[in-house]
Amino acid sequence: MKLSYDRTTDSLYIHLADRPGADAQEVRDGVVLDFDADGLLVGIDVQHASRMTDLTSFMVEHVPAAA
Repeated sequence: MKLSYDRTTDSLYIHLADRPGADAQEVRDGVVLDFDADGLLVGIDVQHASRMTDLTSFMVEHVPAAA
């Protein structure tokens, strides 16, 4: 998983998979889910991110060990 933040557009993108998006669905004002061609979730786009969350800190609580 990877997080990307674009300050110029105030968009936070959460990359869940390394596959291209083929479809998108806005599930809430400013929150868009991206799906691949098989309908699997590949990313989450949060528009106006600084208004929705505190971007000054990031905490990881648990990272699974690599198999």
